[in-house]
Amino acid sequence: MASPQQSRTGQASSEDNTIAPLLERIALALERLSPPPAPPIDFDAADAYVWHPPRELVPVPRVNRVDMALLRGIDRMRDTLAENTERFARGLPANNALLWGARGMGKSSLVKAVHAEANKRLAAEAGQAILKLVEIHREDIESLPNLMALVRGAAYRFIIFCDDLSFDGDDTSYKSLKAVLEGGIEGRPDNVVFYATSNRRHLLPRDMMENERSTAINPGEAVEEKVSLSDRFGLWLGFHKCSQDEYLDMVFGYAGHLGLAYDEAALRAEALEWATTRGARSGRTAWQFVQDLAGRLGKPIG
Repeated sequence: MASPQQSRTGQASSEDNTIAPLLERIALALERLSPPPAPPIDFDAADAYVWHPPRELVPVPRVNRVDMALLRGIDRMRDTLAENTERFARGLPANNALLWGARGMGKSSLVKAVHAEANKRLAAEAGQAILKLVEIHREDIESLPNLMALVRGAAYRFIIFCDDLSFDGDDTSYKSLKAVLEGGIEGRPDNVVFYATSNRRHLLPRDMMENERSTAINPGEAVEEKVSLSDRFGLWLGFHKCSQDEYLDMVFGYAGHLGLAYDEAALRAEALEWATTRGARSGRTAWQFVQDLAGRLGKPIG
């Protein structure tokens, strides 16, 4: 007759034999449910990418951009950003850049144009374009640390670009951006610079800032944390509404680039009427007018 101790030992052994296969099946099931590891990123696939969190960079075969020569009325901003970008591309110190101001004045077009121009020069000198443009959408800013980890240590240099960046209400995702730009323990990788465009100089609406000040115990400190975000950008480039002459210069520049046959006086009158009906003079308005003109003349674009 088996002793009580022997009975307990035999029972434990039997339970182990039953549980072990069950645990193995559970582990296999969990492994099947888990997402497959992300494939390695091929940074040779394109010069530009779009970021899709948590870990996907989608190549952009053809970037929607205009030639640098077509960006009229923003000469100072163009030259400053181009110089900053070229220094960065060559491995020299460069600043994060905030392009802020009037709508339609070529802020995002300028970022894409200076990227292409810097790569063109590098390719002509060294035979290789090592500068990559990565677009991150405003709603994905919180995933910025993941993107930084992905490109940190890569053999390329990256412009991380966010178009129309701003923050409203109780949005706290700006803290991720602050940490990446300057404040985090890792900081911004040496091979990364951050460019953003915004209609707001401080990335916050004025009424929100005033409300914060009016309801705070210390109004001077109420919005300091959020306003200090714009201080992380060493380069501020302001874009203002263009004059009539600058607007017409853009129109004639676009029309000449596309090879459109036109009467100068008639083109001037039509372009001014177009701007008046839209209540704005800007590079975007000029391009929209020239597109309409090309369509009426039967001239393809592209």
